[in-house]
Amino acid sequence: MTTTPPHPQTTTKAGHALRALPTTIWLPAPDDTTAPPRPPAVLPDWALPRIRNEFISTRAARTGELPAPLLRLSITDTAPGMDARTRCATHPDGDGDDAGAGEWCPTPVILAELHPDTLPNTTPRTCHDTTTQGALDDGWPGFFHRAHRLLRTDGLLLLATRQHRDTGHLTDPLGLLIATARTAGFRYIQHIVIVHGRPGEDRIIPAPPDPQAPELIHSDLLVLCTEGPRP
Repeated sequence: MTTTPPHPQTTTKAGHALRALPTTIWLPAPDDTTAPPRPPAVLPDWALPRIRNEFISTRAARTGELPAPLLRLSITDTAPGMDARTRCATHPDGDGDDAGAGEWCPTPVILAELHPDTLPNTTPRTCHDTTTQGALDDGWPGFFHRAHRLLRTDGLLLLATRQHRDTGHLTDPLGLLIATARTAGFRYIQHIVIVHGRPGEDRIIPAPPDPQAPELIHSDLLVLCTEGPRP
């Protein structure tokens, strides 16, 4: 896993140093296929085992816990009732089938793939008061609150998406998604750029997810962590 050099620290007026979040670039291995993701998937197939190794197997080895299952959600729309239409596939760890029936099973890691065409460009408004906001909201703001309630302290939500076209222009949804996730109680800890292509001698040979948009040669994976238990 290759990480870009860290940016210099900045200092706030209060004198507190702010450390820049790491940005990591994932490229396919020489024997990985670079075929575009099959809709409604956002990520290429080779990224899934790398996600499991980085955020499940390595973490389990470090903590001594049983490996957590990976819940892979394919979100293709954010209209009311989206939860009932969201596809969910469970990817157990390779050793998960050997666990005894009475053994403790950790909270799963959630990988949510949000197809970029489903994301709005404006901040949604809630019709509920602050005590019920999020849990009752429809669409993707409510999804963040419901995901936070499902995950335990230090639980992980991996959010995969990419730029989308808006009247012929590419629009980046990451800022709005991060802001909404923070409102729900998540902490943004890492950004992974997943390249759709293969490195050449001095350039990347693209394999874009949309053949009609060759300028799209990467997807974004946001790593979000729960900050603590919710009431």
